[in-house]
Amino acid sequence: MTAAVTAAVGFGANLGQPDKQIRHAIAAVGALPDTRLMAASALYRSAPMGPPQPDYCNAVAVIETRLAPLSLLRALQALEVQAGRNRDGERWCARELDCDLLFYGDRVEALPGLTLPHPGIAARNFVLLPLAEIAPRLEIPGLGVVATLAEACSREGLALWPDLP
Repeated sequence: MTAAVTAAVGFGANLGQPDKQIRHAIAAVGALPDTRLMAASALYRSAPMGPPQPDYCNAVAVIETRLAPLSLLRALQALEVQAGRNRDGERWCARELDCDLLFYGDRVEALPGLTLPHPGIAARNFVLLPLAEIAPRLEIPGLGVVATLAEACSREGLALWPDLP
């Protein structure tokens, strides 16, 4: 059996009930075969990228998994579809759920449909700050330590998601 690898998954949603959808997705990722949820960040509100749309709810989870990167990606994409996402190729649009494989162990590679680490990870405060909350000492291959990257990242447009009844 393959050794477990530490990986991180980013979650975002801005349609429906974003906070509930993200909490459900985090639990579902932790329940994947050969996968264990190590930590999940608080929920954050962030300004959307792209065209005008509602603010996003975001979170990050760190997992240990024995799933191969592409198998994990397929599982994440299945969660998106179950939440109602239509994968029509449109970027930065409003959606019920977006799941991104942010990094997978020490891999630096481009696979069909997957680049590791995620190409936007070092520039996105809605990824780095939640990740720094739960795993500040992790090193993102080729980029550096999460805490150091987060210190250099703007906090503009990012706030804790309000807990609503």
